[in-house]
Amino acid sequence: MNLSTYIKKLEQAGEIIRIQEEVSPRLEITEITDRFSKQMGGGKALLFEMTGTEYPVLINSLGSEKRIRIALGGRSPDELAGEIHKMISLLTGGDSGFAGKVRKIPLLGKAARWIPKRRRGRGASQEVINLEPDLGKLPVLTCWPFDGGPFITLPLVHTVDPVTGSSNLGMYRMQVFGPNSTGMHWHMHKTGARHYREYQKMGKKMPVAVALGGDPVYTYCATAPLPDGIDEYLLAGFIRNKPVTLVKCVTQELWVPEDCDFILEGYVNPAEPLKTEGPFGDHTGFYSLEDQFPVFHLTAITHRRKAIYPATIVGIPPQEDAWLAWVTERLFKPLIKMALVPELTDFHLPIEGVAHNLVLARITPSYPGQGRKVLHTLWGAGQMMFTKFTVITGDGPELRDYFHLARYISGRVDPSLHLEKASGPLDILDHSSREPAFGGKLGLDATGPEIFIDDQTSRNIDEQVVIAFRSQHPQIMDMNLEWIKEGISIGLISLRKTYSGVVSEMADEIRLFDSFNDIRFWIVFDDWVDLSDPHEIVWLTGSNVEVLSDVRIFPAANGKAAGMMFIDATVKTLNLDGFLRPWPNPTLMDTETIRMVDEKWPKYGVGALISSPTSKYSKFYQEGAVRKTLRQ
Repeated sequence: MNLSTYIKKLEQAGEIIRIQEEVSPRLEITEITDRFSKQMGGGKALLFEMTGTEYPVLINSLGSEKRIRIALGGRSPDELAGEIHKMISLLTGGDSGFAGKVRKIPLLGKAARWIPKRRRGRGASQEVINLEPDLGKLPVLTCWPFDGGPFITLPLVHTVDPVTGSSNLGMYRMQVFGPNSTGMHWHMHKTGARHYREYQKMGKKMPVAVALGGDPVYTYCATAPLPDGIDEYLLAGFIRNKPVTLVKCVTQELWVPEDCDFILEGYVNPAEPLKTEGPFGDHTGFYSLEDQFPVFHLTAITHRRKAIYPATIVGIPPQEDAWLAWVTERLFKPLIKMALVPELTDFHLPIEGVAHNLVLARITPSYPGQGRKVLHTLWGAGQMMFTKFTVITGDGPELRDYFHLARYISGRVDPSLHLEKASGPLDILDHSSREPAFGGKLGLDATGPEIFIDDQTSRNIDEQVVIAFRSQHPQIMDMNLEWIKEGISIGLISLRKTYSGVVSEMADEIRLFDSFNDIRFWIVFDDWVDLSDPHEIVWLTGSNVEVLSDVRIFPAANGKAAGMMFIDATVKTLNLDGFLRPWPNPTLMDTETIRMVDEKWPKYGVGALISSPTSKYSKFYQEGAVRKTLRQ
């Protein structure tokens, strides 16, 4: 399946809208797409046919469960996960005798058919060959108002380890610097970056080939958290149940899929100085800021005669990338269970956790300390090392039933007894850590028995007490204690930070205030945060908290049954918090683009007007990628 046949399948399923009105790749496509991708279920895929270039843009193509199934050949990630489980069980089964080995032969033969195949000659991706490449002819998106420039957002980046010869397929955004050069934004932990360092040691140029489009399975596989050295096209062959056919590049010693829409061939020279790249509105919902990265130099662009340019946008969740994370969550659960956590019964990455800020796992516990063992196992497992908040539950509610899960956790966790703090690697995009790519992690072990049976008294906070407390603390803008009434021991506060130490003072005040001392979990936000929106609360808690400095845990006060956890989820600044790093702004659209899209909406032919998601978050808006002051 190539991109054109995939579009036909989406049309047959009613999953795509063609837009024939001319649109601009600068901001306009993003604003339209953002309105669809945040619809219930992911909205529709969009094909923009008039982009000011000769190429249409396909976007949000993997942004729903239905479209994921179509991309995976009609199967769900859970079905594929079941096949993986059966395969691993057979290969690792205890029957090691002659008969057992014979039974494994058909499986090994089937697996051999997943290995990518190389063939001579040109592929469809090389029908047109341009040895004087010009990226200005492609409809590369400028996604957000303060992005550093246009970015290629769905690149399938091919590199080879110069020592072992093993291939890697990664997805690293690429800022367009000029007609034939881009940035290559591979993070220090990524395989592409490791290959780069190997070439640097050898003093050689690094060949790189970037594919765009082709079978949508390739796009998922480029994001899959496979171990270093495992060919992503082997996974693609398994999902497709047929091998990926590769052809040799025209100007580089690399092999790429023959059925992609574009191939950008070139190299990175490790001897060259790095170049400033960014800012970029990232999947965390905030801008990732300027940094230094290698330069990719193009030597050729090849493409299909009727090529389609694939793109995606990332930003405040949910976006299309949440569905790719969902595939990983389901597909890799059996691997986690069989290789690392045999007691695992479920595993979930909430959308608001942006893949690395929150992980929920459920196990069947059978001995003391097992929940904490699982916490440390997950923190040491591949890309799970970036996880900031991890919750381990026992046999309880379904992990996606957030309300009942919160009640379950609240009844079992004493913050002074059942929390585990650690430190280690964090995702490089985490803006709240005081040291880049390093910081704290917090685990909640909720595998034990219920120890807090909330009676009617503890579920009712006297409103007059709340009013009196707020009158004594004018910096408090709002308090939400409504979850207490539902048996969830969480208090939320929004306050105006006007002086250094105000959040710590608030923690001490609450800890010593008898009427609030039975509430075990408190989170403090800035005054512009909507305390009634669980989505916003979870997203900002994961984004704005450095566990080592922003989480305080107190033992039980005299006469009280449990301790207390106090989380500071406010914006951090130099003058009020001693925070030395720049703090990014969230990814929001500018008013001019929103107004233009509103006015053009009837011309797009996409149905009733969908309001801009930025309108919900406009209270966060500031000019620039970096937050200039604490207040707007």
